[in-house]
Amino acid sequence: MAKRRSGILLHISSLPSAYGIGDFGPEAYAFIDAMREAKQTLWQILPLNPVNPALGASPYTSDSAFAINPLLISPERLVEQGLLRYEDLELAGEFEDGPVNFEAVVKCKVRLLNSAYESFRKSSEHRSAFEAFEQEQAHWLEDYATFRLIKKHHDDLSWDQWPKEFKFRDPAVIEDLRKDKPRDFENFKFIQYILYHQWMSLKSYAMMKGIHIVGDLPIYVNFDSADVWTNPTNFKMDREGRMEVVAGVPPDYFSKTGQRWGNPVYDWAAMTEDNFSWWIRRVQHNLNLFNIVRVDHFRAFVNYWEIPSAEATAINGKWAEAPTTAFFKTLKQEFGDVPFIAEDLGMIDDETRKKIDALGFPGMKILMFAFGGDMKTHAYLPHNYDANSVVYTGTHDNNTVQGWYEKEATEEEKTNFLEYFEGHSRHGLSDRSVHWDMIELALDSKASMALIPMQDILGLDHSNRMNVPGQVHDNWQWRLLPDQLTKAVLERLARYTRECRRAD
Repeated sequence: MAKRRSGILLHISSLPSAYGIGDFGPEAYAFIDAMREAKQTLWQILPLNPVNPALGASPYTSDSAFAINPLLISPERLVEQGLLRYEDLELAGEFEDGPVNFEAVVKCKVRLLNSAYESFRKSSEHRSAFEAFEQEQAHWLEDYATFRLIKKHHDDLSWDQWPKEFKFRDPAVIEDLRKDKPRDFENFKFIQYILYHQWMSLKSYAMMKGIHIVGDLPIYVNFDSADVWTNPTNFKMDREGRMEVVAGVPPDYFSKTGQRWGNPVYDWAAMTEDNFSWWIRRVQHNLNLFNIVRVDHFRAFVNYWEIPSAEATAINGKWAEAPTTAFFKTLKQEFGDVPFIAEDLGMIDDETRKKIDALGFPGMKILMFAFGGDMKTHAYLPHNYDANSVVYTGTHDNNTVQGWYEKEATEEEKTNFLEYFEGHSRHGLSDRSVHWDMIELALDSKASMALIPMQDILGLDHSNRMNVPGQVHDNWQWRLLPDQLTKAVLERLARYTRECRRAD
């Protein structure tokens, strides 16, 4: 029987810090200590990949499936690593607590990282470790640093707008640019070296405290990314680098035109011939970074909606099949049993559901969605779970529980929720603590894993949600305030966790 565990969903960027955004520094270590006090053993984060503030700063929109977001660097740790002095931290400026101001944070971190790189160049202290990192991560690092170098050289234009010799990766021309800009090229690699070192130190500390990290792997990559530029044959594109089809999802109850995401679609036939080598490298990389990996839009490993690139909406797309059996057989041969969580939300037909279930990965249950249907058969009601599932009160894409109850839930949903809770509660009902009622349902369910967004643990309203899907701006900015996670909250979460048999 699977061990019963629980944890908190909180992205790194949402931690408090003195530098405008959560990072791999002291507050992250303090949060691990707080989790331990609250008897939690899982910390789920969002993707660590670089973000683009000009495109909304979504961690699901990145120029690399392998690199780490430079904004998550810890200035304090740079001092500890001998790459900055305490006086250098004055370069950072002052930030208020509260939502991330990405424009100001970018300026701050660029200044500090440039200073750290200058210190690195003048000292031999990190050189051997850096060179070892270059060798270990060569399968993506050289291409990523080259991609970033060329973009910097061409005013951040998308790779398909570069001159042909760069667009189509002329080795001699690229090598000339590297030799002409050796410091820029090395700096891009140096930043990743520091990020990787800081993250692995933080992960090791979490493991020492008995806490496993749940990472997040977006199924698709950006068109303007090192991954697509370096591996064009992995995607359905023509010889000129133009996408033939793009990813999305079909029209449904929520959208009459569906969703046209615009990501390039994998050429699974070409990937099969290559024995899925790019995916093998990507999965290995994620297994190094995390203990468990949530795979976003997991159904695309079974079938996926592809839309002709000329179409403005997702209406005229079609379903295409992925080589599910061959792909996961290859993963098993390479890694054994991979610790995936399948994000299997949304409209899924019976045949696809059978294939996903046959793979054996735990799927997701969202309590907030459970109270608008049949109160006996709804798949998201706790009495219908099996142990091989992961329950959430909500995800980063949902309102908070308090916001849902106050702003979104229908009267029928509220009535259903209250009646269901009265029949399943250990502590009795209180309309002043809907978030704790929902947390109790999650923790007390049969699901082997229960994950609660920090906003729900704190009972925060709709203004504290992380993301509103379809909204381009003002997302991904929420941050935990210093001292907001009180001892009383930690003790209550610990008590519920013990009572629901999820504590060590």
